[in-house]
Amino acid sequence: MANKILIVDDAAFMRMMIKDILTKNGFEVVGEAADGNQAVEKYKELSPDLVTMDITMPEKDGIAALKEIKSLDANAKIIMCSAMGQQAMVIDAIQAGAKDFIVKPFQADRVIEAIQKALS
Repeated sequence: MANKILIVDDAAFMRMMIKDILTKNGFEVVGEAADGNQAVEKYKELSPDLVTMDITMPEKDGIAALKEIKSLDANAKIIMCSAMGQQAMVIDAIQAGAKDFIVKPFQADRVIEAIQKALS
């Protein structure tokens, strides 16, 4: 069975890019969210195997959403997505329980590698 993945990013074209990479590699994208509040709601509703989470979003940022999801499910697997130059936030995210991070613009092989590592 394909691993179920929730994609969280405030930019629709970024969600589309990740979705394209994932579906081409046999993963099932079960949902998308545009901000941290939606991410938490969708996580509760869909129970995905893994979440890709943008760090910088309106309403609730990725780190706040990560912490909230981890408080609901200690075993949640979340990979952060960041732009270059967000190292401090990436470190915060890893300390808060993120499994890995991928940098924008996405490289397909790096995205798949991070996801496979987090799921194994």
